[in-house]
Amino acid sequence: MAEDISVSLASGATTASHYAPPDPAGALLVLAHGAGAGQRHPFMVGVASALAGHGIDVVTFNFPYMERTRRVPDRAPLLEDCFRAVVAAAMTLESLRTHVLFIGGKSMGGRMATHLAAQGLDPLGGVVALGYPLHPPGKPEQVRTAHLPAITAPVLIVQGERDAFGTPEELAPAIGTMRAPVTLHVVRGGDHSLSVKGRSKNEALESVTDVVAGWISARLQ
Repeated sequence: MAEDISVSLASGATTASHYAPPDPAGALLVLAHGAGAGQRHPFMVGVASALAGHGIDVVTFNFPYMERTRRVPDRAPLLEDCFRAVVAAAMTLESLRTHVLFIGGKSMGGRMATHLAAQGLDPLGGVVALGYPLHPPGKPEQVRTAHLPAITAPVLIVQGERDAFGTPEELAPAIGTMRAPVTLHVVRGGDHSLSVKGRSKNEALESVTDVVAGWISARLQ
């Protein structure tokens, strides 16, 4: 069961949810949603709940446009400001103050996490991108990579083999420009939602969360 938290923003507020594990490992992952669905989407709830089962504290939240039930995402600076505010609010919670901080998200949320990391969010244990949106579908020339070389914290990218927003092969050149240690986990047969034909959503989700939990645990050693 997640505990809701109200987070004050420069204009208004948003809702965050804390998924607390029964046996905390000392890691906090602030996890942002994708462009088309908020923190209550089954994917977000499933990932957060599963990671909590691995001992990782997870805080999810809604970006301002989603909190206000709008369809069009806010501009990047507003998304980034909201993300920072949620991170700050989470780190003030008594149970999380000494945790190692990780940030990440699904698709757009993962890209915003890389923005914060590139801008120097410190201290930061690592970044988790679940389906990095390298480019809009059908527009491979419009890559979103200029900020990636500025990241210094470790990065985990979980990418579907047939992701229309960027295949692992398309990501390779961008990863090659990064100075941060990058782990690319390829979901064989996976799409942008990390779903795999012939596998149930629960099986696919379990596979992804096992990878994320293992990677975060290794950063705590």
